Amino acid sequence: MFSKILIANRGEIALRVLRACRELGIKTVAVHSTADEDAMHVRLADEAVCIGPPAARDSYLNVAAILSAATITGAEAIHPGYGFLSENADFAETVEAHGLTFIGPTAEHIRMMGDKITAKTTMEALGVPLVPGSDGELKSLDEARTVAEQVGYPVLIKATAGGGGRGMKVARDASEIEEAWTVARTEARTVFGNDAVYLEKYLDKPRHIELQILGDNYGNVVHFGERDCSLQRRHQKLLEEAGSPAITPDQRNGIGKTVTEALSKMGYRNAGTLEFLYQDGQFCFIEMNTRLQVEHPVTEMVCDVDLVREQIRLAAGEKLGYTQSDVTFSGHAIECRINAEDPDTFAPCPGTVAVYHAPGGLGVRIDSALYTGYKVPPYYDSMIAKVIVHAPTRDQAIARMHRALDEFVVEGIKTVIPLHRRILADPEFQKGDYTIHWLEQFTARPH
Repeated sequence: MFSKILIANRGEIALRVLRACRELGIKTVAVHSTADEDAMHVRLADEAVCIGPPAARDSYLNVAAILSAATITGAEAIHPGYGFLSENADFAETVEAHGLTFIGPTAEHIRMMGDKITAKTTMEALGVPLVPGSDGELKSLDEARTVAEQVGYPVLIKATAGGGGRGMKVARDASEIEEAWTVARTEARTVFGNDAVYLEKYLDKPRHIELQILGDNYGNVVHFGERDCSLQRRHQKLLEEAGSPAITPDQRNGIGKTVTEALSKMGYRNAGTLEFLYQDGQFCFIEMNTRLQVEHPVTEMVCDVDLVREQIRLAAGEKLGYTQSDVTFSGHAIECRINAEDPDTFAPCPGTVAVYHAPGGLGVRIDSALYTGYKVPPYYDSMIAKVIVHAPTRDQAIARMHRALDEFVVEGIKTVIPLHRRILADPEFQKGDYTIHWLEQFTARPH
């Protein structure tokens, strides 16, 4: 086992990793920008190193500074959290080349799954079902037209290097295909520096279902069930559930068996999440995230597992030590992401937290690095907390989340807590009757 780990991230995820290290008896090194010198993870870590000015490109994305911090503090491994460098294959490769352990998958698998065409081709060859679409990158507008006619409109043109909803455009009929082709490629070139695109059938009422897995260095892979991440605005998740109100245990077992067998053949190690569109009883693979997910706590709550602890164990070369039959599911969990945003306009609202009081009680968990007097900086993602609840049933979990949000006090800045209250009170949400398009339609309603 490692004696010291550097945490190459900030905010609540840095604190989450730090806590797992503490319970394992591992010393921690926090890295931070000048904007985060008073951050909670910096205060609690055994050592802290400033790695640059506020801009992420000069600090949290500064590979040389991070590796230097690891060297001078004697860290043996680096945990990247999520975001920033967590899915950067070159970073993972460089970490290993410097004699350190990257707590995550191999650079090969990060690179393979980072390109959506390669990921889909790989998964299809391993028997994982896909959304109908092009075999790979579209070489021309004429090819896009041909494939669109074959799979049937509406279709979605997507950047191969995409993410976060960027480089994506829907064509609902043949008259829109040229514009979709042009817009998707232009945005992909601007955002990702790569204008390669592919085409998929556009599903009109899908749910976004993802499956959490862990693999060790010895070919053992298990899954920890599904999360329903369908409540999204502009492809950014806001509320997640485990399990999904739309998935039966038999469906979970079926897709889980398919996925674990595929990843075992790949030799995949550490944590990963496979994302699917689910409609009319069919799972269609869309991408794989080769890292820990923001929403991992709901899985931890229903499976009684510490996924970060498992990541560290597996990176240290330990075996899983359990099989699929040992993984059990209990109750229902819901996570609300609390962003420092106006709940109506979604405009970012950085500033000083005048009063902070976190909810508590049975089955309530708060993942946050906030405290009274903390200054939420304007330079990074607006998520400032996650409220996670667990209860025996979904209805009880909804009631518990209502209660937790009513107790949650964050003054001095605006947050999306009022929006979450509205969502939880909506009859369609309470019935579990929603798709990936539901939230945008909901937020457009007058209230």
